Amino acid sequence: MTRSLGLTCGIACLVLVSVPCAAEQDHKKWSDYGGGPDSSHFSALTQITRSNVSQLQVAWTYPTRDQNSYLFNPLIVDNMMYVLARNYSLVALDAESGKEIWIHENLTGITTRGIAYWESKDHKDRRLIFALNDYLQQIDARTGKSILSFGKQGLVDLRDNLGRDPKMILRIQSNIPGRVFEDLIILGSATGENYFAAPGDIRAYNVVTGQIAWVFHTIPRPGEEFYETWPKDAWKYIGGVNTWGEMTIDEKRGIVYAPTGSPTYDYFGADRGGDNLFGNCLLALDARTGKRLWHFQMVHHDLWDYDLSAAPQLVTVRHNGTLVDAVSQSSKQGFLYVFDRVTGKPLWPIEERKVPASDMQGESASPTQPFPTAPPPFARQKMTAEDINPYILTAEERATWRDRMASARNEGLFTPPGLTESISLPGGRGGNNWGTGAANADKGTVYLTTQDWPTLYRLRLEDPLAARPNNRASQGRDIYQQRCQGCHRLDGPGGGPPPLSGINARLTAAEFGSLVHTGRGEMPGFADLDDAATTALYAYLGDRVAAGRNTMSGSRDSARPAPGPVVASGGAPGGREPRPKTSPTYSPLGGPPYPEGVSAPTVRYYTDWGLFPDKPYIINPPWSSLVAYDLNRGTIKWKVPLGQDPKAAAEGAKDTGAFGAEHHGMVVTATGLIFAGASDGKLRAYDEETGKVLWTATLPAGSEGIPSMYEVNGRQYLVVPASSDLNPGGGHLSPGEAASHPGVTREYVVYALPGGSQKVRPNTAGSK
Repeated sequence: MTRSLGLTCGIACLVLVSVPCAAEQDHKKWSDYGGGPDSSHFSALTQITRSNVSQLQVAWTYPTRDQNSYLFNPLIVDNMMYVLARNYSLVALDAESGKEIWIHENLTGITTRGIAYWESKDHKDRRLIFALNDYLQQIDARTGKSILSFGKQGLVDLRDNLGRDPKMILRIQSNIPGRVFEDLIILGSATGENYFAAPGDIRAYNVVTGQIAWVFHTIPRPGEEFYETWPKDAWKYIGGVNTWGEMTIDEKRGIVYAPTGSPTYDYFGADRGGDNLFGNCLLALDARTGKRLWHFQMVHHDLWDYDLSAAPQLVTVRHNGTLVDAVSQSSKQGFLYVFDRVTGKPLWPIEERKVPASDMQGESASPTQPFPTAPPPFARQKMTAEDINPYILTAEERATWRDRMASARNEGLFTPPGLTESISLPGGRGGNNWGTGAANADKGTVYLTTQDWPTLYRLRLEDPLAARPNNRASQGRDIYQQRCQGCHRLDGPGGGPPPLSGINARLTAAEFGSLVHTGRGEMPGFADLDDAATTALYAYLGDRVAAGRNTMSGSRDSARPAPGPVVASGGAPGGREPRPKTSPTYSPLGGPPYPEGVSAPTVRYYTDWGLFPDKPYIINPPWSSLVAYDLNRGTIKWKVPLGQDPKAAAEGAKDTGAFGAEHHGMVVTATGLIFAGASDGKLRAYDEETGKVLWTATLPAGSEGIPSMYEVNGRQYLVVPASSDLNPGGGHLSPGEAASHPGVTREYVVYALPGGSQKVRPNTAGSK
């Protein structure tokens, strides 16, 4: 047993004999995020096959009626579909026609990638569960109205019960919904990545009452297992170690599998010496009690932001002549780890191999890291100057990047960041991420979408995201360049999150300031920026609009959708805005002071995200791929490019994969099909056995997130969220560009085979 594997054998064995079997998922519905508790994205419906997939047509569409970028996985229960649209409103649609049934509007701050669903055994009590501005709340799935009997006047404050002053917790809500198991909702969190971020405890709440049922401390406290893998009292000041991505549940055994992220600060760990369990682990917990059954740590003492965020996939495989129920976990590093689902034993050896040492004073990088011997990696894991992209870049740019690569520290996956640049590949936003895994459990096959996006890190004493100039005329521009530009963009092509131009039309100055302070989803909060700084940034973005950088009106009212059957607004009372917070007291080190008695470093180091989104094509293609694993053999069955980049294609490149987003979900069917979107604005159906493209459709706008498959009245449908800022012609569109771009309409597109009404536009009751 390696140091990475921890097992509570008695509990694991007890699960097999004492837990009553839950009803197994039939995979014919899509009433939960990712298709169900097992996160497989698998549909057992059989109407759409390899022989007739070419006949798919648009059955109906539902426009989002705004310019927001939604990566939302629709849920379908009976004949009702739930989507996010209309300036962050939850909308219930007739799943057969697209007609609006009800709208719960003004839910700005809601979990944006999906929601959870629960119903009572008699099916009379049906609830949609989500978080909004760090409050867990619910609405009635039939009426769309808030359920005020849940928690305290409909709210459960997620900043409570974390062992910290709630007023000092700047953010905790994840954009991915939790998992429902029996009468529990099990939640992860998005803590942010700054020094002194909140801890990432995994928590379960009673679905009906909102009472907390159990807590698992991901940063152990005194007396708890693996407390010794941290410095004394680390739980008081270290944050992260959170499941901000997707969890998976084995309903039959009552086990929840939770992948965790890195401890904070992500890139410098002098204040958190040791292996840092349970950071970067796959955790197997008893879903009823939260007790640890086993764990495996994929990265010791993470210094690279190698969070685990993709859903663990449950499969049954034939291994050494025996059927084994297994769980696989994909990673940003491009590895797929495979374990016995109950015992946590790896199906193939995972070796501890020597890795480079850190050259940073006070830093103690782990001397070894775990490397799976099988299956093989699904992504490239090293880049040299010879791998510079021969397309798109100019000759001068290629020469500059060759010199830069040649001078960087480049010793593989686990090259520690230092005072000179170091290279990470697949990169902080590469490899496999949330929403991008699927499985055909009975066949023992796992499917992943992946992209290669090199990251260059360099540590420095000054926080490159923290400078605050005094001149207001330049302050907004400088803050944007220092804080935002690494991930966002104002206009033009690039990867990463949505552009910020046009945000003045979507958020008021106060809402924008709250977003900047607290963060959302993968975006960290910047609590040190005062109101004057956020106002300057907001004004700068508005000035860019006024200067003609895009054509969207700066008026927020101009972006409001047409009237509809609105039944409620703003969620439960008091849940519309984050509650007031006190500003943290900062020390000369650039953050809150360490607790008294803690042995802490005298300096803190920082880095930006090293993504250079204005020139993301540094490495040669393919940039993104769809990969099929046969876990009966521990091999890659096939690997094909995911789309085609139009710029590279214009220069003669083939099979490039489309660059630009790491969140392309898919649906796998019992009839041998895989439906997946790509960054080139296309939806494709692939043959599950070969990876061959059998059908292609052009979407009206970009698609990220997870499609859904369902059946109503004997007809099978596929719904695709075509509502991101990806440009169907390649690259990205800013909100203003999308508003004026011919033919670009953000909408949910529903496909079906011929039969019944075709191209039905929704009858929006009450709309004009």
